[in-house]
Amino acid sequence: MKASRLAVTGAVAATAVVVLSSTAFAHVSVQAEGTAAKGGYAVVDFKVPNERDNASTTKLEVNFPADHPLASVMPEPMPGWKIVVTKSKLAKPLEMHGKQITEAVSKVTWTATGKDGGIRPGYFEKFPLSVGALPEDADELVFKAIQTYSNKEVVRWIEVQEDGAEEPETPAPVLALSAASENGHHGAAAAEETDAKTENAAASSEVAPADGSDTTARVLGVVGIVVGALGVAYGVLAGRRRSDA
Repeated sequence: MKASRLAVTGAVAATAVVVLSSTAFAHVSVQAEGTAAKGGYAVVDFKVPNERDNASTTKLEVNFPADHPLASVMPEPMPGWKIVVTKSKLAKPLEMHGKQITEAVSKVTWTATGKDGGIRPGYFEKFPLSVGALPEDADELVFKAIQTYSNKEVVRWIEVQEDGAEEPETPAPVLALSAASENGHHGAAAAEETDAKTENAAASSEVAPADGSDTTARVLGVVGIVVGALGVAYGVLAGRRRSDA
């Protein structure tokens, strides 16, 4: 009975982990490759999972915040996708590198090419953009995204998270901005600092003890051994009961 209860408990825990992971993974999200510092430039990835098992994602439309326009937006070429960058006139021109900018990118659209193109069921894809200059008077940027499937279904990731409220069902991707670099706003100092940290981490890893990931692996290994031992013990007890019968 104890072994059966352990097996059931383990199955429930595993199912909970899978469900929670799937829920967190399902959203269209945006994250910087490295640092997205205020006043600087960054490469950001829009991560798009396919949530359907009977259709492919064939189109992604990302709308840029009008209250914090970005003058420079450059997509990375992606095989199998047609990319269209849409610009709009600004109500108030921007000053950038001594020049006056009268329009900014308002939308970027990726459309799959080919009959069987797009993100297939069970897969995700990242859509990278180089953006800047990031605003200095904001802590985050909200991008409203629209995901279209091959069966014509449209999912609008446009709901804004309210303070103190539960996460909406279809939240808009949010890019968190870090503090501006003391030595400049254009990312060079931040990039050098990141490289230095990476080199120091690599050097220290040669003499440092195992990190958290190794500890996690060891814990999981111990758990696996314990579960295996319980299974063997259960089998032995079951065999003895049959012999006694």
